[in-house]
Amino acid sequence: MLAVIAGALLSPADSAKAAARPESAPLMDEAPPSPDASFLCSPQTQLRYPRQCPPAGPSSTRAELARQGLSPLRPLPITTLDLNLGYLPYSYRRLEGDGTRVYSSADDAASGSGAAGGIEAGFVYVSWSECQVIRDTAVYLTAAGYIRGGSECKQIAMPSFHGLTFSRTPSRTFGWVLGTTSIRTAPGTSTPVTGQRYRFEIVQIFDRQDAEDLTWVMIGPEAWVAAKDVAAVTPDPTPPQGVEDDRWISINLFEQTLAVYEQGRLVFATMVSTGLRGWWTQPGTFQVYAKLERDDMSGAFEADRSDYYLLHDVPWVLYYDKARAMHGA
Repeated sequence: MLAVIAGALLSPADSAKAAARPESAPLMDEAPPSPDASFLCSPQTQLRYPRQCPPAGPSSTRAELARQGLSPLRPLPITTLDLNLGYLPYSYRRLEGDGTRVYSSADDAASGSGAAGGIEAGFVYVSWSECQVIRDTAVYLTAAGYIRGGSECKQIAMPSFHGLTFSRTPSRTFGWVLGTTSIRTAPGTSTPVTGQRYRFEIVQIFDRQDAEDLTWVMIGPEAWVAAKDVAAVTPDPTPPQGVEDDRWISINLFEQTLAVYEQGRLVFATMVSTGLRGWWTQPGTFQVYAKLERDDMSGAFEADRSDYYLLHDVPWVLYYDKARAMHGA
């Protein structure tokens, strides 16, 4: 049994966050840094070298946090994630334009004659198992048949971003930076800038304040960024109302994050994108009713099919609300 909780935490001081589609993330480096007394173990460094991190930040950082009435900066209880779990045995290609002709043989596709069918225009990604160049034309074998595509075989780059696994529930809110953002000494756009944080960097959040019609979050001593620039997770291992089992997935529609709980603790968290315009995730409490390694998805809601979509071999599909599902992107 696996429950899904989808909810929106709305803040009048923040504009809605853009649904970020993760594309890349730092991987493990080969050589760890040399530990020393002044080394500040940032969450990002902790992800790469968890054994190099002290139990708390350097003494100067602890003193500064104490002066501001905040608890010490303790590393997140991150555990090693097997990146091979993200391996996909598929190659994908996006189809654009007014539609794509489908052929029954590679030679027909190369010559562009004798089409046996077609794929209508829309938001379309097909998976392919073979590609060959015939007479300067790339021919792809898809589940629908052979299609043409340019002069050489190409596949789209797959996202390398991955979430975090935990040995225990973190004690405070954390999150990922959504894009390059300025660090300021205090809340507000007129305060001094002391540096920058970059997309997918992991931060811990110590405090929140409103200023200039925005909510700001404190990520370190005299270090503030706009809350709209961080996809945050606030750990809460208390089973939501209506969930009787000890396993559930909590989706925050405002923050665009997902958290997985099991046996009273947070075990995994990641950023998500909860749907393109018109295909929103609905709030509520649901039960996962089907789990598939892959599935094809297609459909259209508008009468003129202007919102048609077709996605081949969508990976890791969990259906929970009619045709809505969590899945790889």
